[in-house]
Amino acid sequence: MKLSLDSIKNEPLAWIKAGVELPAFDVCAMREMTEAAPEWVHFGAGNIFRGFIGSLSQKLLNDGEAKTGIIACDTFDYEVIDKIYTAFDSLTLNVLLNPDGTVSKEVLAGVAKGIKANFADAAAKAELKKIFRAPSLKMLSFTITEKGYQLRRPDGSLMPVVEADMKEGPETSRHAMAVVAALLLERFNAGKLPMAVVSMDNCSHNGEKLKAGVVEMAEAWVKNGFAPAAYLDYVKDESVVSFPWSMIDKITPRPHPMVVEQLTKDGIEGMEPIVTEKKTFIAPFVNAEKPQYLVIEDRFPNGRPALEKAGVYLTDRETVNNTEKMKVTTCLNPLHTAMSMYGCLLGYTLICKEMQDEDIVKLVKRLGYVEGLPVVVDPKILSPKAFIDEVVNERLPNVFMPDDPRRIATDTSQKVGIRFGETVKSYVATGRDLNELVALPLAIAGWLRYLLAVDDAGEAMEVSADPLKDELQAKLQGVVWNDPASYAGQIRPILANASIFGSDLTAMPLADKIEGYFKKLLAGPGSARKLLQEEL
Repeated sequence: MKLSLDSIKNEPLAWIKAGVELPAFDVCAMREMTEAAPEWVHFGAGNIFRGFIGSLSQKLLNDGEAKTGIIACDTFDYEVIDKIYTAFDSLTLNVLLNPDGTVSKEVLAGVAKGIKANFADAAAKAELKKIFRAPSLKMLSFTITEKGYQLRRPDGSLMPVVEADMKEGPETSRHAMAVVAALLLERFNAGKLPMAVVSMDNCSHNGEKLKAGVVEMAEAWVKNGFAPAAYLDYVKDESVVSFPWSMIDKITPRPHPMVVEQLTKDGIEGMEPIVTEKKTFIAPFVNAEKPQYLVIEDRFPNGRPALEKAGVYLTDRETVNNTEKMKVTTCLNPLHTAMSMYGCLLGYTLICKEMQDEDIVKLVKRLGYVEGLPVVVDPKILSPKAFIDEVVNERLPNVFMPDDPRRIATDTSQKVGIRFGETVKSYVATGRDLNELVALPLAIAGWLRYLLAVDDAGEAMEVSADPLKDELQAKLQGVVWNDPASYAGQIRPILANASIFGSDLTAMPLADKIEGYFKKLLAGPGSARKLLQEEL
């Protein structure tokens, strides 16, 4: 069996015999209806979209709650569209890895087609413009990561590509925010048509970040004569173009060889991952955990799919914000980052193996239960303690989830301000003693130690990609992993950087504690293990 429309249509019994659930709707009819009256476009065609958002579409279609599917667009790696979407008829094999060892497999067909969001491709640009002129279009959603919304470099200057997009206008848009602004201009010109522009990315105030990027691009185009002032009014008017906030949670690790091996045994061919020229590691299947959460602010000026019937929480902005804060600042993301820093130092390549390490479990539990819960924001629709319980007892220890701490360590400089900085702010705001914090400063010290690219045994290790990696490693010049005396305050300028941590940590006693931990982490082989045991 090969993943294709012909195969699932002509060999359904073989797929069912292999334990694979098939779509319960007419895929070809759905695609024809989507072509005629598109309702949902999504930017960011990677694993979280395919395995989570795509499954929501599938459920709605299976249950007769929707007639059209999602049009998936990639804004970064166009090779994904050719080799993962077009090559497999825009189908995805979704593989859920359950904690009890069972595996659930389903062919997802809720995506109608994949398109390159590439304005340098005349055909792709024309197709996107046509879609965005459609009165039927209800929403554009995103999973492009937080950095996809950023127009500026860490020093505050515009990225060169953004500067070029602002000067050259909508027709040659390259940056994702320019492409979005250009398509909204198309929709404006078609009669100020309403729609929702929905970030589903895992970052704080995601709708606000998305709107800021689009509005700044629109302002530049109005200023430079590429669009009328009324277009900017249109983009800013949330009764016409809304930017709902959301919280998303589902772990979708890189495709794992053990899953390929199992699928091959099941008789499913061609499931091997590919690595694109832009270093995207992706496969025709998505392996993921079963738990998933999506909470969205219910503001859709042109209507919306019946997402609540697919398990999505539709609520108000405050509740979305509180749910996101609960997860990102307390109940999951900080735990992930802390354990990943020490996991990399201690030589782990699987999150589940880390959860068999008593010292790392102590770190995670102290960070979540002892230091986080006292200042957690309770969203009411989900229990913070129950959420941590599920994370610590079921999700992270799931031995069938091949997640890697090196994946979690990616872009850490962009995450620590939310994952740790918000807790620091909460302690200051509520008058709590920062000296109570142990796991949090351990996590920050562990990250800075990780940047030295040497593990706890003294072996060289690769540091995951991060936009500030070179800059931060340059600041650590002179620090030697097995020589505490080589430390001469190199991390203080980093700790003082409010754009990284959300506040100047050197203005509070926390910096001294982090420095002390960092120096202990330079004490040679076994120093990370020893520090965890001493402090926890």
